[in-house]
Amino acid sequence: MSFASIRIVTDDLDGLVAFYERVTGQQAERPAPVFAQFVGPGASLAIASTATVAVLGGALTPATNRSVFIEFEVADVDGAFAELGLTGEDVVLEPTTMPWGNRSALVRDPDGNVVNLFSSPTTD
Repeated sequence: MSFASIRIVTDDLDGLVAFYERVTGQQAERPAPVFAQFVGPGASLAIASTATVAVLGGALTPATNRSVFIEFEVADVDGAFAELGLTGEDVVLEPTTMPWGNRSALVRDPDGNVVNLFSSPTTD
């Protein structure tokens, strides 16, 4: 088996795509008006309109995630966090060094999903 992607279903495709373009620093591929993806080494982040899952009878509900977060390894957590310019409820955790050594900042995307910007400790 090969891991392919994580897909976020949303009612605000353009808003979510714009947010993740800022986070990743890359432009989303838009093969259809109701779908976008960010392809990276090993996996992709896909973002789809609720129209793409209409046949599933409500099995997926946008903006209701309370158990999963999306993680991006970045070179400079503090810089990436500052670049997003998020405040208030959009910030879950300001840049912090975790007990296991990772530096992390947790923010919310426009649908409320938690996004972890992290860097691993360096070994010098």
